[in-house]
Amino acid sequence: MTDRATYVTLVGLRERGWTDAMVRDLLGQPDVQGRDPRRWSIAPVRLYLLARVEAVERTPEFGQCAAASGTRSSAAGAGAERRRRAVLAAIRAEPIEVPRLPAAELERRAVRHRHLLGARGPGGVVAGALVRWQVSYLRHALSRYDTLLDGLYGATGRAEAERLLRTRLYEAIAKAYPVLARECRRRIEAER
Repeated sequence: MTDRATYVTLVGLRERGWTDAMVRDLLGQPDVQGRDPRRWSIAPVRLYLLARVEAVERTPEFGQCAAASGTRSSAAGAGAERRRRAVLAAIRAEPIEVPRLPAAELERRAVRHRHLLGARGPGGVVAGALVRWQVSYLRHALSRYDTLLDGLYGATGRAEAERLLRTRLYEAIAKAYPVLARECRRRIEAER
């Protein structure tokens, strides 16, 4: 049995500022390797002696590697920020065209869309449900705009871009169908 206080995991090393390349080059093989009995995972648990880690952290080689990785990570962060700004600008600039349908046709398509999604409910339409269904149908009809998010991965502004895109789509629906504006505003507020 290993004492967790005297060992550091790979995640713990990353929290201390280590990169995978630094671990490979400066620490080499883990001191203990095996399966974590608390959870099932294909990846083995790798543990490094804390004393050995701290000794390597005091060496000049570690300082040089850490400085070099900091430069690379800040350059990568700047690239990610540029991509984020470009995607947000594209979302703001993209004209959104909402399909214009007669009220009866929009209702029919919204109900059909709801049933295609497998939704089951009471026999009659509950007050306000049809409006929600219409907004959902139109939002689905505008899903082609989701391709504007391509190029954003992970936490690099993707959540912000998704919120901006959904807000723009709901605003466009509200503008095209003023009767649906209240539901669109409710959804925009729910996003915040």
